Amino acid sequence: MVRWGVALAIVAVMAAHARAGVLDADEIMRRNFAVGKVSDSRGEVTMTLISESGARRERSTQALSKLSPNGIDQMRLVRFLTPADVKGTSTLLVEHSDSDDDIWIYLPALHKVRRLVANNKKDSFVGTDFSYGDVIGHKVEDWTHTLTGSEQVDGTDTSVVESVPRTDAVRENSGYGKRRLWIRRDNFVVVKGLFWDPAGALLKELSTADIREIDPVHHKWQAFTLTMHNRQSGHTTEIVWTKLEVGVALGDDVFTERYLEKES
Repeated sequence: MVRWGVALAIVAVMAAHARAGVLDADEIMRRNFAVGKVSDSRGEVTMTLISESGARRERSTQALSKLSPNGIDQMRLVRFLTPADVKGTSTLLVEHSDSDDDIWIYLPALHKVRRLVANNKKDSFVGTDFSYGDVIGHKVEDWTHTLTGSEQVDGTDTSVVESVPRTDAVRENSGYGKRRLWIRRDNFVVVKGLFWDPAGALLKELSTADIREIDPVHHKWQAFTLTMHNRQSGHTTEIVWTKLEVGVALGDDVFTERYLEKES
């Protein structure tokens, strides 16, 4: 009888949580993964690379994105405009929910498009402290997620989710042994993150700011400032969106290897 009473109590608590809108870690991560995906967009982005000594190098880029016909996967093209040593360098990242993502990089000095493999996802994104995996996004189902608590960050309620790779391949390809994200409860945008390397040492720290609703009709949000600090090297990258337009009617042909080479 006691056990039956405990079971009823547990069911009652679970039902109360469901009514209150309490989400599990997997659902929080799914909503986070989708929160910034709009039909298509065109933006201007400034990337500032900051050395451990404080020396700064600034890069300007154009960023394009579009959802694939399935409404889930996103295509992204980033073209570097300045300075001269990276001008013309372009990357194309295409998500595939049912297979490996595609990553291409155009190197103007070689006049050649190079296709990267899954193992390259852990590599630096064109010299920044963000990896290719950070930019294209980490697939929710590749990780085991645990809701570890809730905290306030800058006066905003967040859910704290820890994620570990489900397989050795995910650990190897991502370059992370664990991730911990602080995700806003009201809009599911990450405001803070910690990333550990496969050996268990703290590797990188992420912070975001200037979070805006970029598509009010579909409740899409984006942080306009992202800062990634490498705790092991002392290097930092700051990404700032200076302009962003949503719903600009980009064609699918923009997000192809042929376009990447021709337009660069």
